[in-house]
Amino acid sequence: MLAAIPFVLLYLVWRVLRDRRYFRHIGERFGFWRLKHRTAPGGVWLHAVSVGEVLSCVQLARKLREEVPHTPLYVSCGTLAGREVAETKLAELTDGVFYAPLDWVFSVRRALRVVRPSALVVLETEIWPNLYLEAKRAGAAVLIVNGRISDKAAPAYERHRWFFSAALEQVDLILAQTTRDQERFVRAGAVEERVRVGGNLKYDFQPSITQAPDEILRLLRRPLWVAASTSGPMRDGDVDEDDAVIAAYAALRNEYPDLQLLIAPRRPERFEVVAGKLEAAGLRFVRRSAAAVDQPDVILLDSVGELGAMFPHADVVFMGGTLAERGGHNILEPALCCKPVIAGPHMENFAAIRDRFAAARGYVEIESADELAPAIRMLLADAGQRESLGARAKALAESERGATMRAVRVVGAFRWRFVPRALLPGPLAPVLKSLAMLWSAGGQLKRAMTIPRRLSKRVISIGGISMGGAGKTPTTACIAESLRARGHNPGILTRGYGRRSKKIVCLPRGSEAPVSTTGDEAQLLLRSADVGIASDRWLAGRELQKHFNSDLFLLDDGFQHARLHRDVDIVLLDAFDPLGGDGVFPAGRLREPLEALQRADILVVTRAGGRRFDGLTARLPKKPLYFADVEVSAWLPDRPPLDAVAAFCGLANPDTFFETLRGAGAQVVTTAVFPDHHRYTRYELEELAQSAISAGARALITTEKDHVNLPSNCDELVKPLRIHRVAIRTRLRNENEFYATLNELLGLSSKVQDGRARR
Repeated sequence: MLAAIPFVLLYLVWRVLRDRRYFRHIGERFGFWRLKHRTAPGGVWLHAVSVGEVLSCVQLARKLREEVPHTPLYVSCGTLAGREVAETKLAELTDGVFYAPLDWVFSVRRALRVVRPSALVVLETEIWPNLYLEAKRAGAAVLIVNGRISDKAAPAYERHRWFFSAALEQVDLILAQTTRDQERFVRAGAVEERVRVGGNLKYDFQPSITQAPDEILRLLRRPLWVAASTSGPMRDGDVDEDDAVIAAYAALRNEYPDLQLLIAPRRPERFEVVAGKLEAAGLRFVRRSAAAVDQPDVILLDSVGELGAMFPHADVVFMGGTLAERGGHNILEPALCCKPVIAGPHMENFAAIRDRFAAARGYVEIESADELAPAIRMLLADAGQRESLGARAKALAESERGATMRAVRVVGAFRWRFVPRALLPGPLAPVLKSLAMLWSAGGQLKRAMTIPRRLSKRVISIGGISMGGAGKTPTTACIAESLRARGHNPGILTRGYGRRSKKIVCLPRGSEAPVSTTGDEAQLLLRSADVGIASDRWLAGRELQKHFNSDLFLLDDGFQHARLHRDVDIVLLDAFDPLGGDGVFPAGRLREPLEALQRADILVVTRAGGRRFDGLTARLPKKPLYFADVEVSAWLPDRPPLDAVAAFCGLANPDTFFETLRGAGAQVVTTAVFPDHHRYTRYELEELAQSAISAGARALITTEKDHVNLPSNCDELVKPLRIHRVAIRTRLRNENEFYATLNELLGLSSKVQDGRARR
């Protein structure tokens, strides 16, 4: 790999010198990419190299968004034109569009650390060994969808099977377009059991519903010939399709003086070249990007993403890339518009579509540039033939639909089977892993040397195995309220993180006290139960029992608290990142190795939403497992305008807050993240307000926990905006079953016996 670096860098310099647009986002080629907003782990990364793959990807992305609406979705591209089309057609459907990183370990890892996908979905045939291997190391499924190997490429894949098999063995499933492609993937080194036929996504392509721009429509006349995606020669002696089209048009003008040509070069770098050819031919033409010319003979479509809107206005279509040895382009889009299509002999990249259309006489095939003008003349002379050919083409295009939904089902199924893990920076990996081992050993030694003390009443611990962000505070409050409703008088024991007082504080439910005395989380817990606050939770429990006669104690964030005996350990796993990156701190966010979950009595997955947890449950010990949802119970002091909000918070896992807002219907236009338990300053709020106004936000939203850490005059500091806070509530699914299990573990008689826990 090191030997290839100078050549790749020289290639990048060459590309930048040829086209300065290549310099934009150049950092993305090395993995330097930022999300437009923070998202949770477990998304889907779609890789579509160029325009054709991007267009195939549109329907897939749209259906994935419908099936898994809260799953982050990203699209990477490899070419300038592909990126432009993706930003036009996919920006609103996805959480990010970026250039795929170069297939070097460091750049691939950096991109994976940003995206954190549970599934990498590669369209057609992009085999990048490092990308595949590092995606697997990151805990993601690797899928190839719409897979194909062309006639031209097949011998090379077989010949270099020794190289491709190492990458293809990393792929969990390949959905090939045809049985022929399926066989070729196996011969190239794919695992036979992991390759199946899924159909061709291109058949599910939706004709553009975008109206053609008015400045083009007023230039059109009939009949109209659209020469789509024309290409230059592939090699010396190959056909220049733009020359062929211009020559054919010149030959037809005497017979059809009203005939108009719309020519759309495939690549943007050909726009100037084709303009020069039209000028040299003496044709009266207008460029799409230039001032209009009344009734031009030729329209040069020097834009990206507008060709599809022109097909409905065509009388006949010639598909470029088929006379030159380019492998062809997709004829399905004009076919779905019921238009007669002419194509040359080079359709290798669309062999299955070519064979099917040829067998049913669904398009006109020509062998050389000399046959182009006669083919256009034949169709222009016979309106009935144009109509019947277009109808057959549309029927053929519609008959093979369904590949997109098959792909969506596969991506959805695999997406739930895999749990992302943290990828460490290569040079630091040994150091971080060594420190993680020391951290784990220190925790084990501490527990071994600590003799837990007992309270006279039973203690239920509610904690987590990863650092922050599992929803412990709202879950503790939820359980406290439910226990009160079931006839108990629970007390909550908490350390009061961030408070300034060192004294033991016991407060009755509903009371008020300064944040400096209680800490921010205790302010929220006081609404649900009596609260005892101290670093020594045993002393806090004794005081709480003495003053308020608590008959049960809830130990907030207590799974690692070795000094107090617990009768039941409830461990929360955040659905957004349930395994904390699958590494112990500092190699991940886990406080202890996953084996520590064997100490748990009940496991609860919080923020479960509509997700499935096939991959997670397979890795968890056989313990009672429940799921909980987080919902907005109130907007305080009132409901903000949700169409444009700026969100900020100081949480251990801020992504969960932003996702909760989006799930509640808020359009989050900008976010700001601060350290956990952050005390906000006047200057910070003024900066927040300015950033929010610049982003077009109409309100600032934060959490209740953050709100207690704001200055008393916070609303004055952010005018003309207001700060709203969100009241969050945890709702346990199968609540009666959960409390029956809890009572059983505590040895208490249950007032609700509606079933046994899942094990």
